[in-house]
Amino acid sequence: MAESYSQIPTNSRSVASTRYELVTLGDELLLGLTQNGHLTFIGSQLARRGVMLKRNVTVTDDANVIAAQFKESWARSDVVITTGGLGPTCDDRTREAVAEVLGLTLVFDKQIEKAIEDRFILFGRKMTPNNLKQAYRFNSGEVLFNANGTAPGLWVEQDGKVLCMLPGPPNELQPMMTEQVLPRLAKLGLLLEKEAYIQIRTAAVGESLLETKLQPIFDPYGSKLSIAFCAHAGQVDCRLSSPSGELTSIELQKIADQCAALLGEDFMCFGHDSLAKVCADLLRAQEKTIAVTENATGGLLASAFTDLCGATKFFAGSSVCYSNDSKMQMLDVPESILLQHGAVSDEAAVALASGAAEKLGADYALSTTGFSGPCVGEKENPVGLVYIGLHAPHGVWAKKISHPGPRKTVSSRTINGALDWLRRELLRSTHASGNEGKVSDAMQ
Repeated sequence: MAESYSQIPTNSRSVASTRYELVTLGDELLLGLTQNGHLTFIGSQLARRGVMLKRNVTVTDDANVIAAQFKESWARSDVVITTGGLGPTCDDRTREAVAEVLGLTLVFDKQIEKAIEDRFILFGRKMTPNNLKQAYRFNSGEVLFNANGTAPGLWVEQDGKVLCMLPGPPNELQPMMTEQVLPRLAKLGLLLEKEAYIQIRTAAVGESLLETKLQPIFDPYGSKLSIAFCAHAGQVDCRLSSPSGELTSIELQKIADQCAALLGEDFMCFGHDSLAKVCADLLRAQEKTIAVTENATGGLLASAFTDLCGATKFFAGSSVCYSNDSKMQMLDVPESILLQHGAVSDEAAVALASGAAEKLGADYALSTTGFSGPCVGEKENPVGLVYIGLHAPHGVWAKKISHPGPRKTVSSRTINGALDWLRRELLRSTHASGNEGKVSDAMQ
């Protein structure tokens, strides 16, 4: 290499000035067959470490187009990350196109061949010859091991720049990015060693109201403090940082702690945990369990819990009951309630939540029942009308919500509403039992 990045000082200013470009490859992205989740994931991972992507370009699988775009990005950037085009088929041309631009030779690597063969054996499948295309690497640089696929990543440091080439499948790319790429970049001084900001995650409070509430805390710090808000479905994040370095991480945390205290139950956590993760941590801290029964959300609420590591410690089980017969047979919902009040009602939501808790032996239970579309709802029961039931050791309640919109929007808002209600109830229960210390640990 002409120079070494190890000599670059690891401070926020030098990191922020490093130019990163992301080149995402694949006809399927431009045809709209696949969403470009790589930009969202890689952009967020870099931002946490003090870097903002300067540009993302998506190009086709044509070798000439890939070469032209990479040549342009390489000339103007310090770090170039590519995704896709490393697989075994004829439309995977990234490796060859980039090698030509950098003047590198592709060499066959027996160790990569062995890793590919072992993976096929693991799945009891026969390896076809075209898979050996993935065993070629550059004659200089390093190989990034792919624990979840057959195409390894490639890493090159040349001309004072860094190239990182990652496979396209998200389940392969994401762990490689977090476990291998980020540590390498940080070691070279191209990323901060830890997060560049403190994130305050809130629930059920709007962006404008959140800023209004917190502004008196921010005012004394003036330009020393950088504040950014980001709204998601059912929650708003507030990021605190000090790009000038005038405020230390300890001072930033003190400001964040003041914000959390002021927000009370509207404060969800510091960092990036989901509502389901926060609820799971609170359930674990109290040694309680949760069950779920769904009509309006079709299993998505249960999935929010089961996607978490160690769900068996707090998640008792779930049921998806759409017909009245299934509600009566699986959860012992009285037929009289369904006939008198209907399946979409306060009474049905309560009966469903209680039935789930009793049948599955859970301390808490959530139920959802409503009209999530896409069929046109009736005047009395429009699309977006949903009832949520919550069973707790000390009572059972129902809540009516209305979120008109497409089916996915209704489901997403219903799930967020149910989880946030559970979170608040768990917080109150913990405070009542005097276990505030466990709550604090769960929200860190």
